[in-house]
Amino acid sequence: MKYVNALDLLWHYKCPLISVTENSVHHKSLIGLLNPKKKNEISKPRPHLDLRGEDAVSCFVIRSDKMAEAHAAVAFSFTITHEGVNFDVNHDALHAVWESGVRSWKKRIARFKNRLINIMYPAAPISWVFTVSIVLAFVLAKVDVSLGLIDSIQSGMPGVRALSYPYKFYASAVVFGTLVWLLKIFVLRYLLKLLLMYHGWMFEPRGKVSIWTKLWSVLVRLLGGRKPLLYSYQASLPKMFVPRVEDTMERYIKSVRPLMDDANYERMKTLSEEFKNGVGKKLQRYLLLKSWWATNYVSDWWEEYVYLRGRSPIMVNSNYYGVGAVFHHPTKIQAARAANVTYAFLKFRREIEREELSPILLNGTVPLCSQQYERQFNSVRLPGVETDKLVHWYDSRHIVVYHKGCYYKMYIHYKGRLLNPAELELSFKKIIEDNHEPAKGEEKLGALTAGDRIPWAKARKEYFGKGVNKTSLDSIEKSAFVVVLDDEPRYIDLNEPNKLSSWARAMLHGKGYDRWFDKTFNLIISANGRIGFNAEHSWADAPIMAHLWEYGISEDIAHLGADAPIMAHLWETTMAIDTETGYTETGHCKGEASIQPPNPIRLQWEIPDECCAVIDNSLRVSQALANDVDLHLEVHTQFGKGLIKKCKTSPDAFIQMALQLAYFRDAGKFCLTYEASMTRLFREGRTETVRSCTIDAANFARAMDDKTKTKAEKMALFKKASETHQESYRLAMTGNGIDRHLFCLYVVSKYLEIESPFLKEVLGEPWRLSTSQTPHTQTDRLDLLKHPDHICAGGGFGPVADDGYGVSYIIAGEYTIFFHVSCKRSCAETNAKRFGRTIVKALDDLKNLFEV
Repeated sequence: MKYVNALDLLWHYKCPLISVTENSVHHKSLIGLLNPKKKNEISKPRPHLDLRGEDAVSCFVIRSDKMAEAHAAVAFSFTITHEGVNFDVNHDALHAVWESGVRSWKKRIARFKNRLINIMYPAAPISWVFTVSIVLAFVLAKVDVSLGLIDSIQSGMPGVRALSYPYKFYASAVVFGTLVWLLKIFVLRYLLKLLLMYHGWMFEPRGKVSIWTKLWSVLVRLLGGRKPLLYSYQASLPKMFVPRVEDTMERYIKSVRPLMDDANYERMKTLSEEFKNGVGKKLQRYLLLKSWWATNYVSDWWEEYVYLRGRSPIMVNSNYYGVGAVFHHPTKIQAARAANVTYAFLKFRREIEREELSPILLNGTVPLCSQQYERQFNSVRLPGVETDKLVHWYDSRHIVVYHKGCYYKMYIHYKGRLLNPAELELSFKKIIEDNHEPAKGEEKLGALTAGDRIPWAKARKEYFGKGVNKTSLDSIEKSAFVVVLDDEPRYIDLNEPNKLSSWARAMLHGKGYDRWFDKTFNLIISANGRIGFNAEHSWADAPIMAHLWEYGISEDIAHLGADAPIMAHLWETTMAIDTETGYTETGHCKGEASIQPPNPIRLQWEIPDECCAVIDNSLRVSQALANDVDLHLEVHTQFGKGLIKKCKTSPDAFIQMALQLAYFRDAGKFCLTYEASMTRLFREGRTETVRSCTIDAANFARAMDDKTKTKAEKMALFKKASETHQESYRLAMTGNGIDRHLFCLYVVSKYLEIESPFLKEVLGEPWRLSTSQTPHTQTDRLDLLKHPDHICAGGGFGPVADDGYGVSYIIAGEYTIFFHVSCKRSCAETNAKRFGRTIVKALDDLKNLFEV
């Protein structure tokens, strides 16, 4: 009998996966793919097959969609011979199908249970028993606390009325007790919502807390419940209100005064008055109607029109990046670092799925919206001709790994559990040691996600809609996340800033094709174990990724000399108590591989020449965009948060004043400045803009280089400017910002086909200085006072304006501040390194201003 390679048949019939029995295959590589116990290697099928032979074809079996393990690809198989058909049941495969189904049902049950708990919150489920017991006690004592309602239930409620005495009596009491309990939940929830609508605590002077705020804080803590789940507070968060048009106009006009001469300022005042007294009233009415109906009047439009409808490349223009700890490098073994961080991320995903991740509370009291965590994993941005869309799957049992131009599907679950770091390291090692060459078009396939969106949308529909290409693309898009194993090492030396900047550039855009920019995030591991990430922006904002990053770093150093309190916290919060993390003395993952993990599967592609041409065009676009980015990572080590606190000012206001001073010195003028502020005090809140270039900030910046001004005068101007900035920040956080309101009014005007010269000009103003602070210490898992080397260097983003700067900064502990400065090389007026040094000079001048 002549045997046929079943994976060859796969290529012919475009089946998801076809397996063969061991005794009918001569190709050992195929057995190695289907059963890791037979051979530990990654195999690649031949892309051709001749089915014209007369002999019988042996062992064709189509994989069940529930199967995840590569070594047990089928649940049953059959062999056709001249003697008949022989069936063979694969018990390992059936067991895997069973485990997959059990895991799926467990997740469904857990989601249902958590949903019930969140519906009841802030009341606890046990409180129902307590409430009903009290009602029964009163009833048995012949005290009618229901004012006759229990009797009405006995006589009028179907089901209860049909019962005999005394069951009717007890059932009616239980029904009444349940109604009382539901009323209690309703009252508690809306009392908590009313309390959370109070934002006066943010505007009180530091160190001076009013009696009302103290009372408010006590009530919030009492009504806030105990041990909330991640989404427990969602129903109690207030909805974001729509500011008055008059208030927004007043704030806007005040914000542009330092940017305009008298003539332009008077012209803009006239436009704003016409808008306020004219079309603005009509647009506001529609916006108010939306705010009553929608959960958040901003977020859905912001996601759609700012992110998903953009047709330009998302690489650099939208995606942002983060880098790991500069001063902390626990191992130089790429596979080990990838395994430990991947394991930490998967634990974080599990905490999100089970809602065991604690919601973030400001000052330990005020909850922030947790909605953005929902799409952090198992999600992707899919391209469209007119608009993209975000797709999320409830679960994913694999990640996708990119290494040396090849894509691999790597399983993270086996035999009903998550693979431990040592087992994940084995899988990564197999990928690193694989010597297969990329298929035609595979190496630079990721350029499609980096280029313009329309060509990618058309190519995806035409070339990836069926067959093996669709199967492989589905594996990428439905993965938990993407891991990129770079083939270049990253060396860090503070005396050679170019190395730091090169690391940041690699995280922002790489080579323009070696990241899958559509995934929510790519975890990037350099050849010597340095880590970073690239994140897509539409699904959530930077604090969500920063939370995951902080969690991952804390897990990475869990067994590297951490103090007892930190270890105790890690012990309590870890999801797998018996799994040891960290690294051995030789740099490998701690712990042992108790099982041989499933072999990674090499994704297969059949990319035609026409598609290769589209890939090449997208690559040219992405490389031109990447080559135009001038990115500099500046490390300021003269002082950090410690000195700023001694100046009795907000650290963020301190940095923002330094940036205004630096830009004024660099450009000789002021510009419209964007600082991102969160609005997660409201349900489904995302961001608002703080316009940092205020009249007071401009007065301060001019005074710093005015030799006629005394030190005392400069300090007074600084304090006034800082207070103004803090006030603007608080207003933005509490829903009284400027730009999201104007943006939504603009969207309404487009729906109604109403032209507004005022809105058109406002929305067209360029943000030549776009800034953002990277949050850290969102958890208490790291003690940065004792371990300052564990802080990460933050992250950054590309320039927003062609002739402007993008500046991201992180106040990394007591003595270090990182600045990520970006601009475009094509602009002769900007230079990232020069501006970074100008920022350092401005910081030093502020330090000297406060020194006695």
